[in-house]
Amino acid sequence: MTAERDPIAEARSQWVGHGWEDAADGMVMVTSLVRAQQLLMERLDAVLRPLGLTFARYELLRLLSFTRTGAMPMSRLGSLLQVHPTSVTSAVDRLVAQGYVERLRREQDRRVVLASITPSGLEVVEQATEGLNAEVFTSPGLTAQQVTDLAELLGALRAAAGDVVAQPIR
Repeated sequence: MTAERDPIAEARSQWVGHGWEDAADGMVMVTSLVRAQQLLMERLDAVLRPLGLTFARYELLRLLSFTRTGAMPMSRLGSLLQVHPTSVTSAVDRLVAQGYVERLRREQDRRVVLASITPSGLEVVEQATEGLNAEVFTSPGLTAQQVTDLAELLGALRAAAGDVVAQPIR
């Protein structure tokens, strides 16, 4: 019986063997990050799928629930969630169909379309948050120090790509 091998380590060996040693560590970092994202998404989906939510729709509901009025212009949602306007429209369409969000027009300017969370949307986002906090966010699979260190490293990666990144909170 052969021992299991780390496919990312194997890929690194292939990179080095093909003369790409200068890119091998970067490939390992990117591939590891993508794999970690897949593993975390599986955990998120296990909590959210039974509630009929994706993580994108959960984030949208959570953001709306944090506002004073429970409503926000669609354009502002895309900006805060760092997604394309079509993604926001698609997510809002699905949430409207589920009865968790409704579209409204701003009284002062009827051209502005608002997404507004409904009472059932508030209920499901609270239930989802309880589940995510218990099943994922409180125990993401790293020590508290590792979580802090990783968040700082990912912040540096985001900043290098042009994101605005707040200073770490200690």
